[in-house]
Amino acid sequence: MFGPFKALFDSPFLRRVSWHIKRVGEKIDKRFFLSLFLGLVVILGLAAAIVWVTETDRTVDMLGQSFYWAGATVLGLGSSFATGPVGWVVGWLLGLFGVAIVATITGALVGFVIDFLLKEGQGMGASGYKDHIVLCGWNATARDLVEELNKDDYEARVVLLHDSERSPAPDWVYFIRGSTSHDPDLRRAGIEHASAAIVCPIDGSDQADMASILAVLAIESINPEVRTVVEVNNPDHVPHFERANVNEIMVTSRLAAHLLARSALYPGLSQLVSDIVTGGEGSELYRVALPEDCAGMTIDQLASKLRAEHLATLLAVVRDGTTHTNPDLEFRVQPGDDLVVVAEHLGDHEAIEEPVEEP
Repeated sequence: MFGPFKALFDSPFLRRVSWHIKRVGEKIDKRFFLSLFLGLVVILGLAAAIVWVTETDRTVDMLGQSFYWAGATVLGLGSSFATGPVGWVVGWLLGLFGVAIVATITGALVGFVIDFLLKEGQGMGASGYKDHIVLCGWNATARDLVEELNKDDYEARVVLLHDSERSPAPDWVYFIRGSTSHDPDLRRAGIEHASAAIVCPIDGSDQADMASILAVLAIESINPEVRTVVEVNNPDHVPHFERANVNEIMVTSRLAAHLLARSALYPGLSQLVSDIVTGGEGSELYRVALPEDCAGMTIDQLASKLRAEHLATLLAVVRDGTTHTNPDLEFRVQPGDDLVVVAEHLGDHEAIEEPVEEP
């Protein structure tokens, strides 16, 4: 019954508006607007009472109509309820003072809307997302990563947190201008509700790696459950990231070196790997939950079933945080295992979104 309403009030747009209202509310003088509101109520009450006493038969129904006339006059709707000399004078007074108060309140609301649009356009808003991906930092890898996520079957929503005047990302990526290690900026990006955080160094220097470590520490302090994936420049810095409890560490230079070496020995491997990990032609790499009806199967049985029913090729089994690549023939899958497969699309498989605790 309350499902549609819950989805409506839980929408990212309404959460953004709520965040801006809270931010503006902390800065404005609440007593000023309260005085305006009370002044408007008093003026309407006095005007309605005067007209009710002087130009009606003083019934309860006429009192309600007097209040309606006063409100309609202030809003400029017009009414022929009070036609006597007293009503004429009171109507002019309402037009002089009441409209001024309403215009002040309307001006404040318009100012809030303009402030909302300006802040959103400058990256000074709040994402309002849940179960999204927060991308911290921008470089060439981040640019390609965003393009890849836009083509992926998961259809993940992405928030970019980067310190620049304008968003370098496509329009569909929500932009937050700020520091990747600053708690308020991370909270505006919704890190406490994010499913994953990807940290990219802004350049190839060691200082960029140090900034990434600070970003990871800030992220973990706010949301220890979020899955953190970090691109590292210097392989010597990997132990520091491990101590910061990073879930996935990608040393791009090392990965590129290994792939180049293998491609030199075995021609065609670079094209194969690129096709598997990207959303281009052919199949892509996915990590999915083990189907319930597959528990207890051997690797050969599971591989045949996946191939026959899902056109998916089994590469590895992940159990308790350990990846078993090309296990022996006697290996049997168990409930709770995850599968790493190559497939054309995700299909009916259940995507793995929650972080897996390392043993």
